[in-house]
Amino acid sequence: MEQRSDRFHVQVDVGDDVVEMRATGEVDIATVGVLRSALWAAPARPLLRLDLSGVRLLSAAGVRALVAAHRRARARGGELVLVDPAPMVARVLHVTGLDRVIPVRARATAAAT
Repeated sequence: MEQRSDRFHVQVDVGDDVVEMRATGEVDIATVGVLRSALWAAPARPLLRLDLSGVRLLSAAGVRALVAAHRRARARGGELVLVDPAPMVARVLHVTGLDRVIPVRARATAAAT
């Protein structure tokens, strides 16, 4: 399954206990709808893992989408984990304090989660 725009896309793989998403491109006001749609379309599983290693830009709209997805995952009895954010995205997560709310893991650590 894949959600796509010209500047951003999300690839989704669904397993028994985990939904794996890999986002690539820029998340801004023009593309956040693609991210939001992918996150909302994900079936309920104990773990939703979002790989951000291919994301070059995360705007405030993207941060809001991640907060909403985190809340939705928790309400459904699951957990959202952000994996391998690119340096610029990791900085946004740190500056906004989102890295203290949503778990952020390195790829090797996330596989064990």
